[in-house]
Amino acid sequence: HSDCALVFYHYDTTKKVGFTASKKVGNAIKRNLAKRRLRAVFLEIQDSLRDGVYVFVAKEKMNHMSYEALKKGIVWSMKKLDCFRE
Repeated sequence: HSDCALVFYHYDTTKKVGFTASKKVGNAIKRNLAKRRLRAVFLEIQDSLRDGVYVFVAKEKMNHMSYEALKKGIVWSMKKLDCFRE
């Protein structure tokens, strides 16, 4: 996990991804914004990731972070999970 989101990874032969945000993140507008931001980060880094199932769960802090800080946190989480291709 990072300050902005939880990332779950499970190895699989195909690449699948899911995004979720609970009501703790905020109202519907903030939850949708959080999921769009997570989706944007994933689309940027997806080519360098291994196949598998990814689930991103937004945290409350996420709406107050810059995009660069969000991306840095997600990439850091992915490195800890060893999701990047070598």
